[in-house]
Amino acid sequence: MSDESRPSPAQPPAGARTNARTAAVIPAAGRGVRLGPGAPKALRALGGTPMLIHAVRAMAASRAVSLVVVVAPPDGAAEVKSLLDAHALPERTDFLVVPGGETRQESVRLGLDALPPEYDIVLVHDAARPLVPVDTVDGVIEAVRDGAPAVVPALPLADTVKQVEPAAVPGEPEPVVATPERARLRAVQTPQGFDRVTLVRAHETVTGDVTDDASMVEQLGQTVMVVPGHEEAFKVTRPLDLVLAEAVLARRRLNDGF
Repeated sequence: MSDESRPSPAQPPAGARTNARTAAVIPAAGRGVRLGPGAPKALRALGGTPMLIHAVRAMAASRAVSLVVVVAPPDGAAEVKSLLDAHALPERTDFLVVPGGETRQESVRLGLDALPPEYDIVLVHDAARPLVPVDTVDGVIEAVRDGAPAVVPALPLADTVKQVEPAAVPGEPEPVVATPERARLRAVQTPQGFDRVTLVRAHETVTGDVTDDASMVEQLGQTVMVVPGHEEAFKVTRPLDLVLAEAVLARRRLNDGF
């Protein structure tokens, strides 16, 4: 075959990060009061194992993730470190525990500050999403490697959503002011993936209260891309969520034989 007829090697998209190393930050400093009294939410047992351990294993299950940083309660870093040491975790992945702050945003920033300089891609994952499948994790990483500054996994909504005027008194009827087009809405999950430089700049720039890191990147004027999420990546927030998580875990153990 002549040089002219030989196909050219595929070129990666502009801004692609094909050789970038990936770390995951798991903020786990919250109390999780909606689950009721007891241990902090991340330390609640799921199938006999703390949810935090499930979440750490979910990130480490991706062969692309070589470091997991767990952001512990400000006074609980030693306890969380002992917890990680007491459970079997993949040997190919490094683990680091750092104390967190008073807010989730501050805790994520402290996790970012602890990252060694060689990591270019950062995942931020909720400790309360213990059952996210590895395919979802890998899909987020791949999209960031392909050049997206920020990526979130998400699912289409099954329910119609109404925008309301909040009632002055909780529990009172609320008037509907709009019905957003459901086909354009998504329920966002984690891990959310970022180009590290972009995420650090977002945390340095955005000071207002936010619900997730992707919204901080949006405020920079950067595009956030959506990849398919998974129904098992739900957030364990209320007691009924914990019942569902136990059922999912039991089914996995039955199917996988462990």
